[in-house]
Amino acid sequence: MKLVEAAIRNARLTISILVFLMIAGALAYRSIPKEAEPDIQIPVIYVSISYQGISPEDSERLLLKPMETSLKSISGIKEMTSNAYQGGGNVVLEFQAGADLDKALDDVRNRVDIARQELPDGADEPSVNEVNISEFPVLVVTLSGDLPERTLSQVARELRDRVEEVPGVLDANLQGVRDELVEVIIDPAKLSSYGLQPDTLIGGFAANNQLVAAGSMEGAEGRYAIKVPSLIETAEDVANLPVVSNGDAIVRARDLAVIRQTHKDPETITRLDGEPAIAIEVSKRIGANLIETVDRVKAVTDEFQKRMPEGVTVSYSQDKSITIRQLLFDLQNSVLTAVILVFVVILYALSGRSSLLIGLAIPASFLMGILFLSIAGYTVNLVVLFSLILAVGMLVDDAIIV
Repeated sequence: MKLVEAAIRNARLTISILVFLMIAGALAYRSIPKEAEPDIQIPVIYVSISYQGISPEDSERLLLKPMETSLKSISGIKEMTSNAYQGGGNVVLEFQAGADLDKALDDVRNRVDIARQELPDGADEPSVNEVNISEFPVLVVTLSGDLPERTLSQVARELRDRVEEVPGVLDANLQGVRDELVEVIIDPAKLSSYGLQPDTLIGGFAANNQLVAAGSMEGAEGRYAIKVPSLIETAEDVANLPVVSNGDAIVRARDLAVIRQTHKDPETITRLDGEPAIAIEVSKRIGANLIETVDRVKAVTDEFQKRMPEGVTVSYSQDKSITIRQLLFDLQNSVLTAVILVFVVILYALSGRSSLLIGLAIPASFLMGILFLSIAGYTVNLVVLFSLILAVGMLVDDAIIV
C-alpha cells in the first residue's frame, strides 16, 4: 500500500517512469533475438564410429562392444543404446534429467579415448557429439533443375559459401551432393608388360602426393621459402604422375591405367518435382535473431540467383521464421484487442481518464516483460510467445474486474 500511495503522491514521476519503460520495452522488442525453440540442453550425447567397408555384425563385435564396455562406467547414465550399420556404428547415451552435461561430455570424451586403443587399425577417430535443438536447420534452400550434376553441384557449393558468410549463420550443409574423385582403372596387361605390381602404382601415388619443403633462398631483396609442389589437385596431375623411371624412360600413370574424373557412388537420391536437386540446410548461431538470419539468407540467395545458369530453380522449405512471424502477429493483435476491449468496458463503466490509464497498463506490462527478458539475456521463442499471449488474456480479465 505504501508503494501505491507513493506512486499516487508523485503522479508525474510515476507517469514518466511508465513512459520510459514503455519506450525502452519497445526498443527491446525490436532488438531482442527471436528464435523458434529455446536454447535448452538435451541430456543426450552420442558417439559415432566409422570403419570403411565393415559389416554390421563385425561393427557390433569390433567397434561397439569395446566402446560400450568403456562407456558404461560413466555415472548418471539413464539409458545406453547402440546401432550398428554398414560402415560403422554409434552409441547413444541418455543422462538423467538435471545432469551436468559439461562434466558428462568430458567423461564421455575421456572414456572414448581409453576405448580408442581397443578399436581395430583402420577405424576412423570416434566423434563425440551433443544434441542441441537450436542447431537444427531453420531454413532449407533447394536448387533444382535439369542440369548436369557437376554444374548443379558447383552452383550449390558457391551458394553455400556465400550463405555461411551471413552474420548469424552457424553452418550450411549440402544434401544430395556427391564428392568428386579421380578413378584409376588399372590395365593388368599393361602392368605385366612393364613387369610391375599394383603396389608399385599405389606406392607412387602415396609418395608423390605431398608438399616438400626445400629450405629457403636469400638474396638482395630478402629471404624466400622454397617448396617443391607435388600435390595432386587435378585428374591431369594423376595421369602425368611418374611411377618408375629408368634413365630417360619414364612410365607414367596414364601408361598403365585409364584415369577419369567422376563422383562417388550415390547413397541417396534427391529430387524436387522429378528433377535433380541439391538442398542447403541452414542452421543459425545460438542467440542469433532467427527472422533476421532467414531474411538475410534469402536476400543473399536471391542476389546470387541472378548469376546462376539458366534452368536452376530456387525454392525454400522448413522456414521456421513463418511460425515466429505468425505468433508475433497474433501477440500484437491480442494486445491491441485487449486494449480496445478494456478501454470500451472501462469507458462505459467509469470515466475516460480511468479507461486510458487502465488501457495503457496492458501494453506497458507487455513491453516491460520484454525489457526484462532482454536484460536477462533471454530470447523470444515459442514458449515465451505462448506465455505472453496467455498473460495478455489474464491482464484483460483483471483489468475489467478491477
